[in-house]
Amino acid sequence: MSKMTYAFPQSLSETRTHYCAGCGHGIVHKLIAQVLDELNIREKTLLVAPVGCSVLAYKYLNVDGLEAAHGRAPAVATGLKRVQKDKIVLSYQGDGDLLAIGAGETIHAANRGEDITVIFLNNAIYGMTGGQMAPTTMEGQKTLTSPQGRDIADVGSAMRACELIDTLEAPYYIERCSVHDVKNVNRTKNAIKRAIKYQVEGRGYSFVEILSMCPTNWGLDPVKSAKWIEEDMVPYYPLKKFRDKGEEA
Repeated sequence: MSKMTYAFPQSLSETRTHYCAGCGHGIVHKLIAQVLDELNIREKTLLVAPVGCSVLAYKYLNVDGLEAAHGRAPAVATGLKRVQKDKIVLSYQGDGDLLAIGAGETIHAANRGEDITVIFLNNAIYGMTGGQMAPTTMEGQKTLTSPQGRDIADVGSAMRACELIDTLEAPYYIERCSVHDVKNVNRTKNAIKRAIKYQVEGRGYSFVEILSMCPTNWGLDPVKSAKWIEEDMVPYYPLKKFRDKGEEA
């Protein structure tokens, strides 16, 4: 029997991971790298990542990039794309960044239909800063700043990014995926590829939300974290394609 060979993505560095065991960021990095290789666009891709665990994507993706201030990745990505229209610009963001301090940047870039691709990791918590409540934290979920659990009577309900962006006219493609099991990892890769391919074709704004594990800040082991996504997050954050103007056409 011949041995199976694995081609390590050129767009992924061989840097040893620093992420916590069971974190979803590394999975998503690999998927992005595979897509960049398959579309043969590594040399023309620009990565924008702001403050948060997302900023460490620079260590793992072999592309040129630019760091943005907290929440400002869509604005920086907009500027890059408008002056370098031949480049593929990715905005890679977490939930505390994209929906808290960066909510305004997110909505207005989407509303303008900027020709960028936003990849949004939703792990329902602030990761890098120690596990504070985020806009996506679930009702009753305990965090560093909601030790009794999120009280929606006090701070409101968890925000659904895809549903919010789906109210706007301009976005071309919107999908929510997850990386808690193999089936959904494969689906997430397809969504990332479609979103980036639409930018290659100059179609406009694409948004991919990815439910991702954060075992350390959830206080769960990796296996239970994946189960928590399936049992607790997915019912509130349904995995679906909200919009695909390419399919509609």
